[in-house]
Amino acid sequence: MTASSVMPFKPKDSQQPTALSLRQVGKSYGAAETPIWAVQDFSFDVKQGEFISIIGPSGCGKSTLFSIIGGFFSRYDGTVLVDGKTGPDIRRSIGSVFQQESTFPWRTALNNVAFPLEAMGIAKTERHAQAKELLALVGLAGFDNHYPSEMSGGMRQRVAIARTLAAKPKILLMDEPFAALDEQTRMLLGDKVLQIQQSLKQTTLLITHNITEAVQLSDRVIIMTHRPGTIKRVIDIDLPRPRTSEMIGTELFSRFVGEIWADLRVEAARAM
Repeated sequence: MTASSVMPFKPKDSQQPTALSLRQVGKSYGAAETPIWAVQDFSFDVKQGEFISIIGPSGCGKSTLFSIIGGFFSRYDGTVLVDGKTGPDIRRSIGSVFQQESTFPWRTALNNVAFPLEAMGIAKTERHAQAKELLALVGLAGFDNHYPSEMSGGMRQRVAIARTLAAKPKILLMDEPFAALDEQTRMLLGDKVLQIQQSLKQTTLLITHNITEAVQLSDRVIIMTHRPGTIKRVIDIDLPRPRTSEMIGTELFSRFVGEIWADLRVEAARAM
């Protein structure tokens, strides 16, 4: 098990093209003469097909960072590049899944997933065929005609993930997508997310408070400092793939959890 402090963060597999780059990204609030920095001098690279988790204490700027990458802020310091390009057009290359309930209650699961395809003008037969494939991918085959009110919270989040993937984003951002779910459901959904990510080779960035979740899913974990949030350390999660939640109780898994907590505990204490 290895850990490294690298800034900017550069993945070890240099043969893969870079999908996402942040260069000295920062965001402040308040008056210009007395700014409060949520995120400052944040730099890292993510290669195509990588799964990266960002973890840090409450209030460290994780959600601010998510909003910057996702294109929800128009004003911030630094540069965000997707496939080496910057500007407002990169927003279309990024798909986002949020903690909050985001399915459309008046649409069936099938029509929820088909929504972005409908917005693209894809014919009904084709968009329904694609939506069915995505529902099957997230483990919801046979639930095409169910409404969100007829599904559990975990099922609704899988519908939201399928809907986001329907737009074929280059980067998938997930901001605490399973925070409202019980621990057992979280771990089992982690298995499903891993299957989806490996099947699609989807470049994924997860923001989470949950150390177990970060270790279970990630190629690397970025630990953020207390505000202003920046990179404290990057840990390579050298666990074999394919992974499942079965390895959560192993000694090596526990060592990764302990190492991350040792850093996170210091920053969480500062935040309190």
